[in-house]
Amino acid sequence: MSTPKTLTGDDSIKTWLEHPVGGPIIRDLLAQSGQDPDVLKPVSRLAIKRLVKLSKGRFSQQMVDDLVARAAAGDVPSGATAPGAAGAADAASAADAADADADASAPAVERPEWVERIDQGRFTGKTVIVTGAGSGIGRATASRIAREGGRVVAVDVSQERLDEFAGEHAGADIVTLVADITDDAKVAEIVAAAGDRVDGLANIAGIMDDMTPIGELTDAVWKRVFSVNVDGTMKLMRAVVPTMLAQGYGSIVNTASEAALRGSAAGVAYTASKHAVVGLTKSTAFMYGPSGLRVNAVAPGPTITNIEATFASPLGAQRVREAMAILPDAAEADALAASITFLLSDDGVNVNGVVLASDGGWSAT
Repeated sequence: MSTPKTLTGDDSIKTWLEHPVGGPIIRDLLAQSGQDPDVLKPVSRLAIKRLVKLSKGRFSQQMVDDLVARAAAGDVPSGATAPGAAGAADAASAADAADADADASAPAVERPEWVERIDQGRFTGKTVIVTGAGSGIGRATASRIAREGGRVVAVDVSQERLDEFAGEHAGADIVTLVADITDDAKVAEIVAAAGDRVDGLANIAGIMDDMTPIGELTDAVWKRVFSVNVDGTMKLMRAVVPTMLAQGYGSIVNTASEAALRGSAAGVAYTASKHAVVGLTKSTAFMYGPSGLRVNAVAPGPTITNIEATFASPLGAQRVREAMAILPDAAEADALAASITFLLSDDGVNVNGVVLASDGGWSAT
């Protein structure tokens, strides 16, 4: 009988779960916290050490080191309560940030992790406004633009998150601004912060609904979701168009969603709001395409972000979870930033009015 490989923090969660020693350890810890291994499915291809960052400190490096040590010692649980059960709950909480909950079988051959390739200078001389820049897809997009030479007007509702983002990019040309994109005065501040030119706008800020169907929908949820996802997106588009028209060029990328392509990915408020974002995108692309503006949308599939799904409706939970049985693995925010920056940049020169499904093939099912 061959000796099982020695597990490390660099091995994927899938590798850990399939390992004769690591698997029982992980499953035992999950069971003690009331979790099933399927909770880690959305992040199964990631190295287990990545849970430290994804859990925002709830799953520590020390916990990873303890798991590695237990696996190396062959410490397979034998029915007794294993130490560190709290760590399992924290590990599972990292997966809660993914917009996914699926149990589709993984391919027989484990795919290598995607590695971001920076295109030095792609945004040199360009000013790009990025909303939601403090976390998730917005932060990854703002980071990539900054690292590719662009000037970024980073907008978020959290000063703390913006300060953390700017601190990670010392020397980059970043302007941070705390702003509610539904507030007209704040939208004016954002455009003023950009200055005389706005080469790009990445409308990424958004919120999820509570998965309720229309028969259970409250006015409060509808108004809140539409205020941010539709009104905020529209207000910023409207605000930057005059500058872009005066320049004779400009690129806008809106964040739609898989929920803009199907009815089974969220509740009625979020689904309708993202369909509206597609309408904003296509109409604006049609109207201003001849004037040099490109307006596109990206429709993310399951993505590891800080936008967590909540289920206020038993019917909504049942129906959405049934539909998610064919969900692909969740992508990291950097992968979505790759799609968004392609459309924002001159690489997307001949692309206008499209909704790019960046969803791992979910929309093909």
